[in-house]
Amino acid sequence: MRTKPIHNARAFTLIELIMVIMILVVVIFMLFPGKVSHSRSQASRITCINNLKEIGLAYRLWHEDDDHEPASQSVSRGGWAEFLTNADQGFLCWTNYVIMARELGENPRVLVCPADERKPANTLTNFGNTNLSYFVGVSAGETYPQSLLGGDRNLGAGTKPARDYGFSPENGKGNDVAIQTNSQTGPVCWSLKMHSLGNSDGSANILFGDGSVQQVTTLSFRTTWQPVAGLTTNWPAGHVPSSPSFRVLFP
Repeated sequence: MRTKPIHNARAFTLIELIMVIMILVVVIFMLFPGKVSHSRSQASRITCINNLKEIGLAYRLWHEDDDHEPASQSVSRGGWAEFLTNADQGFLCWTNYVIMARELGENPRVLVCPADERKPANTLTNFGNTNLSYFVGVSAGETYPQSLLGGDRNLGAGTKPARDYGFSPENGKGNDVAIQTNSQTGPVCWSLKMHSLGNSDGSANILFGDGSVQQVTTLSFRTTWQPVAGLTTNWPAGHVPSSPSFRVLFP
């Protein structure tokens, strides 16, 4: 008795498989655009948090011998404290991170948030403010764990989020800002950029003096973290704020 031959179904070719996947991706985008956008936002936020954690670790590696941050260490010992005896040093914000290049693994990508419009430099030897997403709290440090050491650059003055990058100008000239600890008389908020997209209150990631990272809204920052973010004692002559403040450089 002869049996009928078994015919195997023809397998997909590689090109056909790719086409099917592309069609499925398009269908998903069409049916669930909000979920796709939310997933992208979450992914960029996670990457940003990891960036700030790496930066926090770099600080700890850098100052493990004498408990000083680059901004509070003298030039003779590898820091840049002398530059900060002058006012308007925002244009040198990038210096803080180049000083820690070795501790950052010579990786310029860790200094740019994927939600930012800025792009990373190729190397940390050809690097500037326009390759940087994070501000520097120059009076912060591990000895004051809740001091504000860094965070997303799109912080600005006032109570209503703007549509620009706040204190951080797009031209890379930077900004040297005194932020009052009293959030009632000196309110700040994150602008509608980066992680604030879709959040009318403004939202960001911040890095503390102890190396920990926190997700915050503008409201939670003003009520919980701004009042305890630190005090600056190294204000340049003639530029001492009239009220308790902490000093922040924006790229």
